[in-house]
Formats: sequence, C-alpha cells, structure tokens
Amino acid sequence: MTRIAIEAHDLQLAYRRKTILNRLNLAVPEGAVLGLVGRNGAGKSTLMRCLTGLVKPTQGDCRIGGYPSQDLADEVRERLGVVAQTPDLFEWLTGEQHFEQIGTMYRDWQHDRARALATQLDLPLFTPARALSLGDQQKLAVVLALGHDPDWLLLDEPVASLDPVARRAFMRALFDRVEREDPRTVIISSHLLSDLERVVSHVAFMHQGRIQLMDAWDVLAEQVRCVQGPVAPPPDCVLAQTADGRWIVDLRRAPPGLQGEAMNLEDLFEGLNA
Repeated sequence: MTRIAIEAHDLQLAYRRKTILNRLNLAVPEGAVLGLVGRNGAGKSTLMRCLTGLVKPTQGDCRIGGYPSQDLADEVRERLGVVAQTPDLFEWLTGEQHFEQIGTMYRDWQHDRARALATQLDLPLFTPARALSLGDQQKLAVVLALGHDPDWLLLDEPVASLDPVARRAFMRALFDRVEREDPRTVIISSHLLSDLERVVSHVAFMHQGRIQLMDAWDVLAEQVRCVQGPVAPPPDCVLAQTADGRWIVDLRRAPPGLQGEAMNLEDLFEGLNA
C-alpha cells in the first residue's frame, strides 16, 4: 500500500470575501516529486503556506508525514525543507555565514553537503545576501533548505529568476538522486513547465483554489489526449474544451477505440485552462 507523505483534506480558505482555497484535497505519495501547476491566483502559494503551517485554513486540515501542519513539533520541522517564492534570507550575512547560523538550528545540518551543492550551482559563498542577484538568492535559499537532507521539500517557484542554462543545472542538482533509506517527497510549483516535465513523477493542476487533475505524469501522458472531430466525445470523459473546439479527454473513462493526440505538460496545462 502506498504511503501518503503530504496531504490536505477539504481545505478551504477565504480572505476578504474571496475564496482562495475551495475544499481542496491532495494526497502526495511518499517519494513523489509533485509538480504543482496553475495560473497566477490559482492558490498554489497559499496551499504551500497551509501545508507548512504558516497559514491556518478556514476549514479542513493538512498533514506532513502524518503530523498536523498547524502543530508541527520542532523535531518534525527539522525534517522539512521550504523555499518561499521570495527568498527569506539574512541580507547582511554571506552564504557561508548563513550555513553557520542555520547549522545551529538543525541537528542534521551538513556543511560539506551545503558547500558541495553551492559549488555545483556556482553560488558565491562570501558575498552578503543583499549583494547577490535574485537568482543567486534563490540558489542560496534552496541550498539552505537542502543542507539538512530533509524528508519533505516544498519549493515555490524556485527557478523563476534563473536563465535557461542555470535552470537546467539547478534542476539537475536539485533532483540528483541520492540513495536515502526513506525517499524524499518534493512539491515544486513552477510556470516553467518544460523544465518541470523533466523532473516530476506526479503533476497536480490547480484551478480556482481546487485540484483540477492529479496523477502520475507518465499515466497522464499516456491516458489524456486531445481529440478533435465532428462528434463530441461522451461528457463523462471530457476534462475540458479548448478555444478552438477540441476536447481534452481522459481515455480511462472514454469508450473503446477513442483516439487523440498526445500532449506534453505545457499543452495539457493550456488545454485545461483554455
């Protein structure tokens, strides 16, 4: 039986009469690398904050490793790595000084691991954070999140400020497979879908505060198709209809023999949000 590492049940959050999370449910298997995708305002960052206990939902609950997000003990937080959309750094400290500071907070902090990752990412360690580019600040935030080898890693748009070459190196370094007794579970949100497609095992599409579609990416790539023709497919298998009249169809619910075009992650995202 698959163990669930990160979950949310009936999560709802409203702010100033605006619904941000709308009875959202999520179950991320242990060891999964989940790509969380959606348009601006879909609720991705808010969901991340709820999962880490930074925001309390109006209704519902969420858990990490089986522990309630709103009441994570220190020993549980030590197993969690988080990178916010805006890097949260001490602007007067260098990268090396950040390592020393963070090392006092985590019993499992590994200086050598952090330095090796910084070298791999071409991150200067003796420059104050305020003098780093936004891209290097994001790199530093990720190194700090990984330096204690967390069991759960939540990343909110970590590569938005990097150029394409740096993004590729960043993704390779970030998801370089290291043998661990317990596999790490990752949630990463990004608008850079071609990069995301290379590293994820699962994808969750968010729309208007809800999970619109979620599954293993290889399953979605195999079973979700773009169909066009004079006759509409049965409604039960239609996920969305595009602006040009094509249908996004789940073949698992479609009648035998229905065929269509395969889609990459970017095509599927655009089709679901047409």
